[in-house]
Amino acid sequence: MQDDAQVFVISVAAELAGMHPQTLRQYDRLGLVSPSRARGRGRRYSLRDIATLREVQRLSQEEGINLAGIKRILRLEQEVERLEAQVEVLRALAEPGHRVFTAGPGGEVVAVPRGHRGRRVERSTAGALVLWRPSGRS
Repeated sequence: MQDDAQVFVISVAAELAGMHPQTLRQYDRLGLVSPSRARGRGRRYSLRDIATLREVQRLSQEEGINLAGIKRILRLEQEVERLEAQVEVLRALAEPGHRVFTAGPGGEVVAVPRGHRGRRVERSTAGALVLWRPSGRS
């Protein structure tokens, strides 16, 4: 079974996480763990959701962190994962001949082949364009 498969109803997820179902409902309201919804609007939890519930419980009980702090920690961990994925994409693009990067129209990172420039954008209609070149490389 995949970690993201939304298969567990709230009673099963609560038992697997070692919590009361009402605690899971509260965490959903607070945005700590947001399960998917079935047609009848019932919550469906994944293995990843259950792991997050266990981590919330650990941070609260063992580390003494309040729920607002836990929410911030979880968001920062998600941001780190997103940035790590972006770094991997950039590493894949940084092969010989693709050492210059620019920002695309949607803010995404785009590799520009060596000797080429990114598309010019009028200053009056766009923000600053930043090129990045790794230091020590030409």
